[in-house]
Amino acid sequence: MTEEPDIEEHPESPGEQTIAFRPIRDDEPAPELASSPSGSGGRLSAGSAADAIEDEASHEDVPEAADDPVRSAEPDGASHDAAAEKTEESESGPADDDGEQGAADAAYAAYTEDAQSLEDSADPEDDSKGAEDAEHTEHAEGTEDAADELDGDGVRSFPMPEPVSAALTEALNQLRTAVKGLHFGLDVPGSEEARKAQAAVLAQLDDYVIPRVHMSTAPALIAVAGSTGAGKSTIVNSLAGGKVSATGVRRPTTATPVIVCHPDDHEWYARGDLLGGVQRLEEPTRDAPPGSVVLTSSPSLPRGLALLDTPDIDSVVEEHHEIAHRMLDAADLWVFVTTASRYADAPSWSLLRRAKERGARLVIVLSRVPPRSREVVVKHFGRMLHEYGLGEVERFVIKETSVQDGRLPEIEIADLRMWLSALSVDDERRDAAVKATLNGVLNSFRTRLPALARHLETQVALRADLRSDVDAAYMGALARIDEATRDGSLLRGEVLARWQDFAGSGDLMRTLRLRRGVKGHQQGPERVRGLRAALRAGLEALVNSAVQQAAEEAVARWRQRAGAGDRLAATPGLGRPAEEIARRTTRTITAWQDHVTELIRTEGVTKRSVAKLISFDVESLSLIFMIGLLGYGATDAPAGAGAGALPQRLLRGLLGAESLRNISAKARSDLRARVGLLFDEETLRYVDALDSAGIPDEAAATRLYQATYNLEVAR
Repeated sequence: MTEEPDIEEHPESPGEQTIAFRPIRDDEPAPELASSPSGSGGRLSAGSAADAIEDEASHEDVPEAADDPVRSAEPDGASHDAAAEKTEESESGPADDDGEQGAADAAYAAYTEDAQSLEDSADPEDDSKGAEDAEHTEHAEGTEDAADELDGDGVRSFPMPEPVSAALTEALNQLRTAVKGLHFGLDVPGSEEARKAQAAVLAQLDDYVIPRVHMSTAPALIAVAGSTGAGKSTIVNSLAGGKVSATGVRRPTTATPVIVCHPDDHEWYARGDLLGGVQRLEEPTRDAPPGSVVLTSSPSLPRGLALLDTPDIDSVVEEHHEIAHRMLDAADLWVFVTTASRYADAPSWSLLRRAKERGARLVIVLSRVPPRSREVVVKHFGRMLHEYGLGEVERFVIKETSVQDGRLPEIEIADLRMWLSALSVDDERRDAAVKATLNGVLNSFRTRLPALARHLETQVALRADLRSDVDAAYMGALARIDEATRDGSLLRGEVLARWQDFAGSGDLMRTLRLRRGVKGHQQGPERVRGLRAALRAGLEALVNSAVQQAAEEAVARWRQRAGAGDRLAATPGLGRPAEEIARRTTRTITAWQDHVTELIRTEGVTKRSVAKLISFDVESLSLIFMIGLLGYGATDAPAGAGAGALPQRLLRGLLGAESLRNISAKARSDLRARVGLLFDEETLRYVDALDSAGIPDEAAATRLYQATYNLEVAR
């Protein structure tokens, strides 16, 4: 079934953006697009593809391969004119013209014979080199599986890589561990980009960098990328000689990436050294799992390399963007495909910028170029690339033509096919391209990893700010408790009534007994227990109120920090105390009262002059001490019964000023410590909320910087 050619210019969608460049002046010379011995402007010169294919078809003998097989495909001046004239004639005829089809078949047969002769001539050298390298690295660590023996008529062993230093291996492992340990859980500006950058670095380390430094530069993986409707799949199908990737007018067309290679290389790509974490499929399916890739083979492709058809970089499906970028990051070379109507779009230049930042080896294919406007389009695109610093990038031009069964006419891809063939048989050229891309990736870590560390430092700093908000709220609450236990404000209501009842009823004096008198018994135990319970309840209410206020203040402080603070403040339960706070507060205050009683028992030694005459009840005296410690008489509250500052005077008279100061300091310090411990348990809820966001410690950024430095040293 013949598909209708998709040659119309596509209007910009609302999400697209066109980059404006200054207009071309007729009197301004065009920049050099690519060097060419024939002076025709390299692969962007008009008619070069047609000339090469017609020249091969018109000769009975296949010419010998020159030093540069791609360059040697250029015809001489006389045959150039004749071939161009013949090409013009064939373009004006119908697509199924017998003469053109016969020429294309003859040309393809000539190409196949030529490519096979190039590979056959290169095989002995490759075999010997592979044997030498295999012998040289027989005892090297981690390189046992680097050499592959391929079955079939063209059995070939790929050369093994040079032994990788233990330092480089260790540096890469440390780097991977450091990057994997990063967490960007707080919602701050740039956090989402940081998470994506982290995932990209990890995927590139696993899919490409670590496998590639331990293996040969062959086979090589060539990613074919571009914007929607650029014709990536059509070019892949044309080079593969069959429909291996879906094409059509429906967008997006390619949802699952497709790897197509020579049958002899199929097992190597199926084993999964490159893109090791990606599942291989035999054919595309609608329910293909995310992160999978279709692996197929075609004898039309040269050995030693594979084409990777990627999803559109500007697909309407967001997931396709991430898949496309992951495939590009795992490729040894990039073939960027764009059209005459879309080469100035922002997505195209975004991909070119990514290639430039990664230092990837890049080849550009400008497709669907109308013959009448070819010169203008090529000139303008060349100037744009030159101004962007990509003027030396190798380029190919495919004219606007019909597409049959998802494939272009062979004459349109002849130059690109010869370039691939030359790359497959020229070990030095392929090695240089692969190593350039690998070095570019490693060089990109110099900026990508410090950027991740800076994002991490932002997260750590924000965590510290959020933690300080909680600490400030609870420290403020603790300060309010200190003040309330000094100024007498606690001695109101029931506490004051119980104290007045205890002091005015005579129970206070009955706690003191004259040694020379008749030995009596303690009176009014109910008043003592009532006063103790009232003091405990008053302190509990004070602490519980402070905890409630601190929880509300902590959440309010977090909400003032937009983004991460708002999200964390919405954690259920943070705006109020924990459910068990009342029970813990009761235990805390009861334990403090017992501690004060023990202090009076062990350190409250009466003055000698008084001890000879008077003894006292420890529990009752500890209550008197608590009343005085909490600031009795410091407020305007009526003392009742003319007591005034009775607790303080009585305690100084019994214990002495020095002993009273020591016991008071210890009791107040113990109360603060116990309440502080109670608050620490409360703040753990906020710390848990911060920890659940996945923020690492401050040392994570340092480890990442150190791992980056170690990698540079190991290289």
